[in-house]
Order: sequence, then structure tokens, then C-alpha cells
Amino acid sequence: MNLAVTLSFYIARQFAASALAMLLALSGLVAMFDFIELLRRSASRPDTSFGLISQIAALRLPYISMEILPFAILLGGMLCFWRLTRSSELIVARAAGISAWEFLAAPTICAMLFGAIATAGVSPVSSVMLARAEALDNTYLRSGGGPMALNGGELWLRQADRALTPQGVAIIHAHGVELRGSLLTARDVSVFRLDDGDHLLSRIEAARATLVPGNWDLENARSIRPDQLPELPHLVALPTDLTVGRVQDSFASPDTLSVWTLPDFIGLLERSGFSSIRHRLHFQALLALPLLTATMALVSAGFSMRPARRGGVARMIGGGVATGFALFLVSKIAGEFGQSGALPVVLAAWAPALSGLMLAVALLLHTEDG
Repeated sequence: MNLAVTLSFYIARQFAASALAMLLALSGLVAMFDFIELLRRSASRPDTSFGLISQIAALRLPYISMEILPFAILLGGMLCFWRLTRSSELIVARAAGISAWEFLAAPTICAMLFGAIATAGVSPVSSVMLARAEALDNTYLRSGGGPMALNGGELWLRQADRALTPQGVAIIHAHGVELRGSLLTARDVSVFRLDDGDHLLSRIEAARATLVPGNWDLENARSIRPDQLPELPHLVALPTDLTVGRVQDSFASPDTLSVWTLPDFIGLLERSGFSSIRHRLHFQALLALPLLTATMALVSAGFSMRPARRGGVARMIGGGVATGFALFLVSKIAGEFGQSGALPVVLAAWAPALSGLMLAVALLLHTEDG
């Protein structure tokens, strides 16, 4: 028993070192290509300095590391187990009566810890740095005006409205939405105030609206109620729990939000009428990351623990790499189906990791017991 524990910790150390080395190497390689792409985009903008490009590339580095972590686990694990097999250390361990399931437990837990640390610790830092990088990118390298411009300057949202009834809602439609600094303004605003049974209580037509902390300030607003004459134009303060930052985040990439803030923000999006599918899918993918990294560790073991004297090592390693990229492709396809609503979000996020886990376990069962 002590021999198995000692061997497991030894293999876990070797696995962690190989995975970290592969993560650093892959992150540096991808960051270099990302830096070159930023330089290419900045060639037509003389006001963009080399230091700014370097800052954007550095801010994106944690996000890049998060994205390639499963591949680093796969390639690092294959390197680790291939070296241990080539040096006959795993062969001696099996001859001593230690099964693969015993000495693979520690590397698998180590891989899960990598995923858990990435989800709980690196993700909040990565989201803040990526948001800053995208803000600099939108300001200096793009001319599209940021995420709000992608919606054509038009805004639909749904929010709680308890001024008229405890369970009331307000549906807001605005044209000409502009974001200047920390000020959000809109023109030609229509507000439909409904009760909990979706019955229209009143309608507000305003020439201009400004989002201030705690309120929508509706200028030259006319309130219209069923079977009543319209009121004279006046200033109406409509309570809201939205902020400029939350409206921006609803259009921005979910990768710019921390895993700890996503649940509350998803609830806010659903109350406000924004689509939360992208954010829910990203949240579930972050929760599934520890399982995905553990799956990659088992896949790497299944494809690289074959004794070298039996031949076909290059083919087996190539099969492991191909399987890893196949899992990546499946995860992307499942994500697209999840975003379109064709698949439940939980299934779209967890299915690739679970299918890869079943494949890895089947491969190890065939290798060890078949």
C-alpha cells in the first residue's frame, strides 16, 4: 500500500511538471501568434504604439492559457506517461502488482485540481484582464463602436416594475442608443408597464431617456392609460436595477465575466429580457472544466502507456492527439447547438467531457484488462 501511494505521488509530480511545461510552451506559442496578429491590425493605425499592443497581448494571456489548458493536460500527460513507459518504470510497477487504476488516480486528481484552480482562481483574473484588453482593442484597433453598435443602436429589455403592482414588469424599447463614457442615452423610448398577468396597465412614450443610478430618466414623457386621455409631457423616473456596466456586459463576451458573478448576472439578464444562453453555456463550461481536464489526463494515459517494444508508439500518440482535437471539435459543435437552443445548455456543456471520459475508461479497460 505504501509503495502504491509513493509511486502515485511520484507519477503525479512528473505529470504536473510535464503539464505545466506544456501549458507554458503552448501559451507562449499562441500568445506570439496573437501578438503578431495585433501588430498586423495596428499597421494602418499610426497612433497605436508598440507598448499598447504589448499591453493588449499581455492582458489576453490568462484567457489564452484557460482556453488551451485541456490540450496542455493532454499533451503533457502523453509526454509524461510515454517517458515513464520508455524508462520501464510503469512496467516495473505493474510487475510489482500495482494496477494502472491505482497509480493513475493521483495524476487524474492532479488534472482535476488544475481545472478547479483555473475555474475558481484564474477565471476571475482572466475575465477582468480580457475585459480591459477588449476595451483597448475597441478603442484603438476597431472602428465599430463597441458591442452596443452590433445591435444597431436599438435596445429591448424587460425589468421588474413594482411601482404600479408588486409583481409588475416594464418592457422598454429604445432607438438611437448611445454610450458615451459612463452615460447611456436613448431616443424615441416606449415603455409598456404590465401586471403579473401580462395585462397592460399603462404606456409611456418619451423623446429621450437617460440611465442614471437607480432610475431611467424619461424626458418629455407622456403616460397613457387605457380609457384615459394622455397626460401632459413631464419628467418620469422609472426605477431600475440596471447599470451601464450591466447593459454593456449583456452585449459583451461572457468570457469577460468572472465565474463568481455569472449566476447573479444570468438572473439579472433573464429579469431584464436579455438572452442568457451564452452566459449560461459559458458558466456550465467553466463548471465542467475540472472533469474535462481529468478526462484529458485519462485519454493521455490510454494512448501513451503502451510498451515501446510492441511498436506503434507514433501511431498511438497520433491517435491521442487526434482524439483530443476530436473532443475539442465536439465541444464546439455542442456549444453551437446549445447557443441555438437545439440542445439544453447543461447537456451542451457537459456532454463532450462525459463522452471523452467514457472513451478513456473504455480504452484503459481494453488496455489493462482486455
